Amino acid sequence: MSATWTEQHIPDQRGRVAVVTGANTGLGFETARMLAERGAAVVLAVRDTAKGRQAAARIAGDVTVQALDLTSLESIRSAAADLRANHPRIDLLINNAGVMYTPKQTTADGFELQFGTNHLGHFALTGLLMKQLLPVPGSRIVTVSSVGHRIRAAIHFDDLQWEHSYNRIGAYGQAKLANLMFTYELQRRLAPHGTTVAVAAHPGVSNTELMRNSPAVLRVPLTWLAPLITQKAAMGALPTLRAATDPTVIGGQYYGPSGRGEVRGYPKLVTSSTESHDQLTQQRLWTVSEELTGVTFPLPAHSPN
Repeated sequence: MSATWTEQHIPDQRGRVAVVTGANTGLGFETARMLAERGAAVVLAVRDTAKGRQAAARIAGDVTVQALDLTSLESIRSAAADLRANHPRIDLLINNAGVMYTPKQTTADGFELQFGTNHLGHFALTGLLMKQLLPVPGSRIVTVSSVGHRIRAAIHFDDLQWEHSYNRIGAYGQAKLANLMFTYELQRRLAPHGTTVAVAAHPGVSNTELMRNSPAVLRVPLTWLAPLITQKAAMGALPTLRAATDPTVIGGQYYGPSGRGEVRGYPKLVTSSTESHDQLTQQRLWTVSEELTGVTFPLPAHSPN
């Protein structure tokens, strides 16, 4: 495996269909751009379709736009129905969209915004598209997590929606930990089928709009330090692209930057927290996620080892 995996290592994607959430800007845009330039038919699944069309116009290749608001289960179901109608097969589903460090808010369905958007929205979308993915040999589901899954992170089953007290950093950590737990449990359920794999990735610290909701105490230092500690979105997208396209990838892996602290650098195989691998918690989160979203997967559970 190359130590400097770059955009040039992305294999030919002709004949493949890729759905990328949050693809009108930042990491999602760069992910979609590179896939399209390698020949994939790419769907930009975005909340603001006007911005999505502007983004599509900047990408060379077969690019379409799909309305998707991950803060609304109604929108997710509608988007999934459109995608199923327009794409009998999907080769890549890249769960990229997300919010970070937002003030206390809820989704249209009453979920805490970060948990609802980053985890529950993608959980529901993936389940609703599973029948488009499962028959396709080599199909992949890539979910974008964060180094934040280690920071004040736990799955607070006693207060998943942070109704009793709210900490934006803790809520983000919970959501990103949930992304990893979802990936690992999904891969365990997919393994018997042998066609689709679930992989996770994180972008390190990338200079994108995601940081705009950082607490004020962090925002000013980050503005000054950004050129020194962050990397461009095109570099931040590489772990996702490697997880999505590298032929050596296997299900259940996690990719991130190779530099110190996984902040920046070329993508490599990385490890996640011990807590993220707790299979009983993964299964409990899965069950709760099905109950909250009303979406069930056509995949049976498997007992922890």
